[in-house]
Amino acid sequence: MDELEILKKDWQKDDANYPKLTFEEIYKMLLKKSSSIVKWIFIISILEFIFWALISYVLKDADYNKKFQEYQAENIMFSIMVFGYLIIIYFLVRFFMNYRTISVTDNAKILMENILKTRRTVKQYVAVNLGFIIISAFVVLGIQFNRDQQMVSIIDNAAANGELFKFYSITIIVTLVVLGVTVGVLLLFYYLIYGILLKRLNNNYKELKKLEV
Repeated sequence: MDELEILKKDWQKDDANYPKLTFEEIYKMLLKKSSSIVKWIFIISILEFIFWALISYVLKDADYNKKFQEYQAENIMFSIMVFGYLIIIYFLVRFFMNYRTISVTDNAKILMENILKTRRTVKQYVAVNLGFIIISAFVVLGIQFNRDQQMVSIIDNAAANGELFKFYSITIIVTLVVLGVTVGVLLLFYYLIYGILLKRLNNNYKELKKLEV
């Protein structure tokens, strides 16, 4: 439990024994809490970047990746990987700027605006990441459909037997199920990590709202 919440509980127990904090004192507490939360958002995003970089390094020689060299699609995969890193780096910069902005804020109204801006940035980060994963999955699937000889042979046989629609339907359904599970796991991760921090940040916003009244 943070310092502000402890003080509020103490006031409720015995209002006469505890001094009232001034607007400035409460504001400084909320500013410190908000700055700490945004700092942790920045730190966690850095750790996430390092995690994905390590995963890419470990799997670079995996059989799955070697297949794309056979497909002569390594340039496409490299472009996707670079674009993914650029997305994360872009949001890392935004998280850092949000942290710097909040840390030096000296006005309650501006602090509220910066809190809302940070919350929007995190939500955009999650949405863009998930969208990138979904689009990348379909790009990879398209490459396999067009350049994997075994896959091309299966498609040709399905077309010859009049089962092309069935084949594509099953493939799309399986892909959507796998993507659904993947997105679900990532959403759970983002909710447990960023969601908790955003909830605390939103509580700070509500406290500032009360100060403004």
